[in-house]
This record gives sequence, C-alpha cells and structure tokens, in this order.
Amino acid sequence: MFTRRLFLTSASAALWLPAAARSAARYPFTLGVASGSPRDDGMVLWTRLAPDPLNGGGMPKGTTEVRWRLCSDAAMSQEVRQGVFTTSDAVGHSVHLVLKGLKPGREYWYQFHYADADSPVGRTRTTSRADASIKLAHASCQSYEGGYFTAYKDMAEWTPDCVIHVGDYIYEGGIGTLGTRMRDIGRGRRQAFETVRLHNSAEIVTLWDYRNRYALYKSDTNLQAAHAAAPWIVAMDDHEVDNNWAAGIPQDPHAQTELEFRVRKLAAFQAYWEHMPIEKPPVLNGIDSTLQLYGRYRFGPAEINLLDTRQYRDDQACGDNRKQPCGVLTDPDRTLTGRAQEQWLLDGIARSDAAFTVLASQTWFSSFRYNPAPEAPERNLDQWDGYPAQRQKLTDALQRGKGHPVVVSGDWHCSAATTLHSDPYDAKTKRIGHEFAGTSIASGCPWARDMTDALSENPHVRYYNGDKRGYVRHVVTAGDWTAQFRTVTDPGVENSPVTTDTEVHTKDI
Repeated sequence: MFTRRLFLTSASAALWLPAAARSAARYPFTLGVASGSPRDDGMVLWTRLAPDPLNGGGMPKGTTEVRWRLCSDAAMSQEVRQGVFTTSDAVGHSVHLVLKGLKPGREYWYQFHYADADSPVGRTRTTSRADASIKLAHASCQSYEGGYFTAYKDMAEWTPDCVIHVGDYIYEGGIGTLGTRMRDIGRGRRQAFETVRLHNSAEIVTLWDYRNRYALYKSDTNLQAAHAAAPWIVAMDDHEVDNNWAAGIPQDPHAQTELEFRVRKLAAFQAYWEHMPIEKPPVLNGIDSTLQLYGRYRFGPAEINLLDTRQYRDDQACGDNRKQPCGVLTDPDRTLTGRAQEQWLLDGIARSDAAFTVLASQTWFSSFRYNPAPEAPERNLDQWDGYPAQRQKLTDALQRGKGHPVVVSGDWHCSAATTLHSDPYDAKTKRIGHEFAGTSIASGCPWARDMTDALSENPHVRYYNGDKRGYVRHVVTAGDWTAQFRTVTDPGVENSPVTTDTEVHTKDI
C-alpha cells in the first residue's frame, strides 16, 4: 500500500486542481489526468508523463513505472485498488489503465505517482442501467487560437456523470496572428474574428507534431479540470487529422499524395490514442491504420451510440461543403459510417430497451437548407445531408425502435435544437425525435448569419444561436430529456461568465 504522504501532498487543494504548480522543475503530470470509456464495472484511467510537454514530452527512452491508486472517497483514504503500470517512449509515456470488476453506478477517485511527484486527483464513475436520472455534458470544436476554454471550467464545476466529446479536440493548422481581423463571410458582408493565443508550430503532419499539439491543448487548466471531473467518451471528427478528410482521402489530394496521407493519418491516430482515455491503440496493417472509436454506452434511461463518421465514409459528394445536389448524392450505396458500423448501429437500435436511443454524431443529423425555394436546395454535404439514403435508413430504424430518438452533435460551431421527422426534408411529416447540436467550445462561426437568414426555410429548427461559444448540459430521466445550452459571454476573455442561453425539454417540442 502507498502512504498517504505520496498521494495527499495538497489535501486542501480543489479536487481536480491541476498540480503543475506544486513543485519540482520537471513535474511529470503537466497534462493532467483523465478517465473514459465508462462501463458498469470499470473504465480507463489515463495520464501521460511529460515534464517537457511541448518538446516531445521530455522523458528518457525506455520503460517507466507509474504507480496508481483508486479510492471510493475524495479524500483518497478508502483504497479500492492500487498497482503499478509500465509505459514507455513507444507510446509517448502515456498510461491507459483498464479497470474492471468495480461496482455499477459508483463514484471513484484516482491518482498517479511517479518518482516524488503526485498527479492531481481525478473523479470518475461507473455506469448503471438502474440510474433513474443522469447528467451528461457534450462538447466539440475547441480551436486553441480562437478562444479560451472557459466553458470547461463551468462544465467541471457541474460534475456530470459523463462528458461526450464528438470531435475537433485539436486543430491541425499553423500559427495565426494575434488580434482581431475582419473576414469576408460572403454576400458582401464582413465579420470580426479574434485570435487570442497561438499554436506552437506550422501545420502538423508528423507524430512529433501531433504530440506537441495535443500537449499544447491539454496544458489548458480548464480542459484539465473537465477531464478530472468526470469520465469522457470521445470520437474524432476531421481536425484531429486534416480538415474534411474522408477515409483515405485528404482535403487537398493535390497537395498530399495517398502515401503521404496514410503516413500522416497513422501519426494522427497514434497521438490521439496517446492523449485520450480510450482502451485500444491503433491497429496497423503495414502503414494503413484504424482506430476503434464507435461504441455503445448505457447510462440509466439513455443508451448512447457513439459514432465514427470519418474513418469509413465515402468521399463527400458534389465537391465539398455547401453545394446544390448532383447525381451521385442520391446513390443508395453511399455511406457516412461504413457498412460494418451501420449494421452494428441498426442491430443496437432494434435491441435497445432504453427510454432514449441516442446517436452521438460528429456532424448534424438534421437537414438544413441554406437557400430559398424553388431553387435547388443548397446543403452542407460534409454532414448527414451529404448521405441522404443512409440517413433515411437510420431514420426508419429509429422510428421502429422502442426508445425515443435523440441525436447530440457538433461540428458546425452553432447551437440548435431541432425536431427529427420521418422525412428529414419535410417538417410536416411525423416527428420521431430530437437533435441537440452543440456550439463550439472556442471555434468561430463565419456562416452564422447565413443560417439565421435561412431559418424560415427550416421550420424544424426550434432554437438556434450561431454567435455564442459553449457546450450543452443534459439531464435525462425516463420521462424527459432536458438540454441546457450553456454559453460563454466572451470567449476572448479568460474566465468570462457562462450562462444558460435556453433550456429545451423533449416533452415540450
């Protein structure tokens, strides 16, 4: 057993206060702690040793032992488990401790120790089908340059049962310019955007680059606090690799060869795993790589199907982004998830006995039209609007299922509450469920005015805000799903106030 001295060096500190300031010149836990992939009998506990985080981590080559403790109380006095985990430079000295055999629906606290240094204490929780009520938070799109991560401070203080992150944890771009700039947003309009802090390199392409970029983002104390406050389930969208990539196709195939992109994707997947509380590392087949991200999680009245809509998708139709339809768009074989994940999802929807059947999607499931009729509809074809046949198949399955369908999504840097309909293009057809699209943690929304102008063409959108950054709180019981859209007053100001912009109940719309 470890002594209390090793693990309680700052008992009066806040539970998940990052400990970087505690000490020694080469403090190893600069990136904090995290837990994730919660099940009814366990979870994954994570940390990474990085005394020089922005320069590859700073640990020597070879293996290293990290001690850990799991307790049933915040004071870390009631020990449940303890042990030693061996890591090495091959995995960036990351720790992915998979725990099983715990009790369902219970809070636990954990801490790591290396040499004479203690990590912060983290809180985690196992899942339980028996929970009558659950608290979930969901977030996405956290451009480090675009704003401070103040929303995560608010999230940590709320202490949800789980955080769902649906993508764009980092951004791959190069170094911007501090200050405010005006940007042409189309239709003769300009809008101000602010860069409040800077990336640490040119556009990232190598494993070294990706590791240092994750370290930059995870050095943010508010993000560390949110990770230490609750377990997370995570899936990447595009910016963890390359903007708008699709399976083996980069955004700009004229600038990256197929081989170059395969190598880049392998580096991106490896770094993502090294910095996330997920169990399985990338699977390699030569220089081809896959990373298991989609999965099913049961939280009391809600069964959450976390999707992966990047690794297996067909290339975007008709070009990319907002376009009018072209012939290939209606091809019934086009898929956003790949066939294996689609069948997994259809089987899960059919079997679920939860009050709410949830899709946690990177991009909007709801349709959105940007131009008035009778013109051919202009839609964002990087989202589910670009894969209408598969969306209709899933819509039909959700309608047949026992649970009330709910989608939580991100990607588009704006908040929205929409109703889902049996025909996704016609709000006059039967309402079958709801979608809660979260705004970004910090990324700007240059298309916000275009969407505001088009709201009359989209009567299924019951709430919309493209001007504010933040996240969504969800409180779920068997009879109602409540979504609180939390927004930051000014993301360019550290610790700016966070308030509720609106609260939506599924029973009311």
